[in-house]
Amino acid sequence: MTVSTHSPTHIEMTLPLGKVRCMNCAGKITQALQALEGVEQADVNTKTAHITGPVALTEVISTIENLGYEAGYHHDLPLAGLSCGKCVAKLTKALTEDSRIARAEVSQTRAQVVGAIPQDELIAFIQATGYQVPEVSEEDLASEAASGNTAVNDTAALAAADQPQSAIADTASDADSRYFLISGMTCASCVSSVEKAIRQVDGVTRVNVNLAERTALVQGEIDPETVSQAVSDAGYGAELSEDEVTRRARQQAQNQATYRQHLTNATLGLALGAPLMAWGVFGGSMMIESPTSQWAWGVIGLLTLALLVYSGGHYFKDAWKAFRHHRASMDTLVALGTGAAWFYSMFVVLKPDLFPAQARHVYFEASAMILGLITLGHALEAKARGRTSRALEKLIDLQPQTAILVDASGEREVPLSEIQPGMQLRLRPGAKVPVDGLIESGESYLDESMLTGEPVPAHKKPGDKLHAGTMNQSGSLLFRAEEVGNQTLLARIIGLVRQAQSSKPALAKMADTISAIFVPTVMIIAIITATLWYYLGPDPVAIYMLITATTVLIIACPCALGLATPMSVTVGLGRAAEHGILIRHADAMQLAAKIDTVVLDKTGTLTEGKPVLTHSHYYGEHTEAQVLTLAASLEQGAEHPLAKAIVQAAKDKALQLQSAANFDAKAGYGVIGQVGPDQILLGNRALMAKSSVATDAHEADAHALADEGATAIFVAVNGQLAAILGISDPLRQDSKAAVTRLKDKGIDVIMLTGDTERTAKAIARQAGIDRVIAGVLPDGKSEQVASLQQSGKHVAMVGDGINDAPALAQAEIGIAMGSGSDVAIESAQLTLVRHSLHGVADALELSSATLRNMKQNLFGAFIYNTLGIPLAAGILFPFTGSLLSPVIAGAAMALSSITVVSNANRLRLFRPGSATTQPHSAKEA
Repeated sequence: MTVSTHSPTHIEMTLPLGKVRCMNCAGKITQALQALEGVEQADVNTKTAHITGPVALTEVISTIENLGYEAGYHHDLPLAGLSCGKCVAKLTKALTEDSRIARAEVSQTRAQVVGAIPQDELIAFIQATGYQVPEVSEEDLASEAASGNTAVNDTAALAAADQPQSAIADTASDADSRYFLISGMTCASCVSSVEKAIRQVDGVTRVNVNLAERTALVQGEIDPETVSQAVSDAGYGAELSEDEVTRRARQQAQNQATYRQHLTNATLGLALGAPLMAWGVFGGSMMIESPTSQWAWGVIGLLTLALLVYSGGHYFKDAWKAFRHHRASMDTLVALGTGAAWFYSMFVVLKPDLFPAQARHVYFEASAMILGLITLGHALEAKARGRTSRALEKLIDLQPQTAILVDASGEREVPLSEIQPGMQLRLRPGAKVPVDGLIESGESYLDESMLTGEPVPAHKKPGDKLHAGTMNQSGSLLFRAEEVGNQTLLARIIGLVRQAQSSKPALAKMADTISAIFVPTVMIIAIITATLWYYLGPDPVAIYMLITATTVLIIACPCALGLATPMSVTVGLGRAAEHGILIRHADAMQLAAKIDTVVLDKTGTLTEGKPVLTHSHYYGEHTEAQVLTLAASLEQGAEHPLAKAIVQAAKDKALQLQSAANFDAKAGYGVIGQVGPDQILLGNRALMAKSSVATDAHEADAHALADEGATAIFVAVNGQLAAILGISDPLRQDSKAAVTRLKDKGIDVIMLTGDTERTAKAIARQAGIDRVIAGVLPDGKSEQVASLQQSGKHVAMVGDGINDAPALAQAEIGIAMGSGSDVAIESAQLTLVRHSLHGVADALELSSATLRNMKQNLFGAFIYNTLGIPLAAGILFPFTGSLLSPVIAGAAMALSSITVVSNANRLRLFRPGSATTQPHSAKEA
């Protein structure tokens, strides 16, 4: 990130603001700005800040951001025309010297700019500097806004949260997304080349290329043929994948074919190279000493050439393509290394007299062994890579390909593609649900563990929802199809996981930036190494030059660097999906790993979200059955949640309800009516006092209910207090255990609710929560979260995804609780399909494990190259008198890629805390 360093100038500009919820927030910003030296005037409202005076823009924006708000225009624009590091430096310098720009981060393909410059002016500025900005469509802006990362974007995100359910579903449907299977990619440099080629296609708004899966997610109004042609012109192959089943089949076929081809090539390379190496190790001469040895090594040289053409031909072809497109890749390094060893050796065979006697050494075994070892590494990598998406494949396997249709002609099995919404379907015992639907008749228990992570089978009855992929355990069900194809919950989950796996966290973007310049840098190092050995090395200098330059080229492969983060992300996100945790973007995992404070909404998050009758006290001769019958009879037509709780309690006890007369609802008090001969009053203490019903003798019972977090409902029959009923929203069965898990991890847990302090503290005691913020309205929740952030906390807000939208947007991570509703899935950064707080702890543990795995991979890749290149260049030669063999360098390069892939696959064995306490929550991969 580059920050503008120009001196303060007299500015007069208006900055857009984000996350400013009220004028109290605006007042805080005004006060902070007026305290800045140079600010002459600061007019702030909830949308904008107008500042005048000799002050640096960077200082203004930093001041506002330090308060927990956002300021300025935040742009993330694609770039074209930047061909090298000098171009990047030139544009960076131009941006940071402009007084309207506070921060700028530029790569060859993207510019991220924060400042007081609108987008159209920024684009014009970049074009005036000599570079291009591919067209930025409204869809791209909307997609950026959904991430909630900028001042303007947060406002858009909150507006989206308030849209009707259908609108949100439409916004995030990704109908303009296309997946392509990419062939020919071997390293991170290839990823950069493919992304650059696709971004230059008209209509493309966003592209993410995944090296681990060899896929590209392309968004925008595009012509697939044009995208495929652009990738082909760049020297790679692209094939459009229309659906998950086809994509999976093609990927598996492609992966298997790649594995078999690499294994064959590795076998041939090692079959030729190993005997040659053994010959040299055990005393055989590798020198050209006579015409006989010249002929013998000539034959071996021709065999090696045949090997390079058959088994290594693709390296040379791809290296040539890369050269024609003015780039370098891993194939370039391999081709140069093996080719240099062969050409030198063949030249020695053909013209030995041109070399000193001690320099007439051949290195055919190096070419063969390097090729064999590197190709073996690719084969093992391909095999391991096939396991990374196993969690996603399990989800795909959940959906059956046929369904039993029930119509006028009876029941018959038909392909799933023929099922349309509204059709009636039969679900037999032991069968998987084919589409989402609503039960019309029958009862059964369904295993939803692979979809939600919930271990206990769910009881389903008429009126309940069925989700595709879940397993019917016992009874036969008749249900009506509602969502089919890509509209089912399972399909949307698969789409979200696939999209998230194609996204890149900040660590991956850093690795991509390094990889883009890595290969050319290695080639320069190899040339410098050869030059130094030529002028400073001992005789025979030709041999030392060859060995060191070749070894540098071979050992410095960027494969491990390119695979480090996408492999971890792919496995981690798939593992999260297995546990019912949906993560929209890989960045969310990196942020979640830093969370130290979890803020929990009460209703529906800590509690069941459904009031029930939990306590009761009966007085005089009135019995439970009598009071419940009278109270439920009076309330049976009411819609109030407390009324429904009383009616449900009566139904649970199979009580016979009666009709009520003279029903009268007293707003703020309760209800009055007549059931049979009895006059019934049902409501709060104020209603009893207003009706002269004595309650003093039983106030202790009412207070005890309040201390338990229950709402006291007084019931009077014919002017006499008959009962006090306690209705509460009970704590979820696993909430306390989940809170304990979070606290054991060193995370502060806070309850944030609009309920009364007394009730909130009662629920908090039951859940084991020490800090409660009660009586807060929805618009005030975001201010409470911002206050925590200003104190240095990294906050995750857990709520329902709609009512808590401002707070969810304010927090670093918004986590939606729910059972897979459209709004929750489409709007949150993290969504817990299983309605349990254990999912919050699971998500944080999995995120930490994935981030740790990414860092391990990146550390290993960086250390490997940091240590390997100097060793290959011969830094230890003055102390040891020996050089690193190119063969060993080839083996090390192959091993580095295998190590990264294997380490990423360790995540498949990771079990979060709830899985260890609930061993049947999900089958292991």
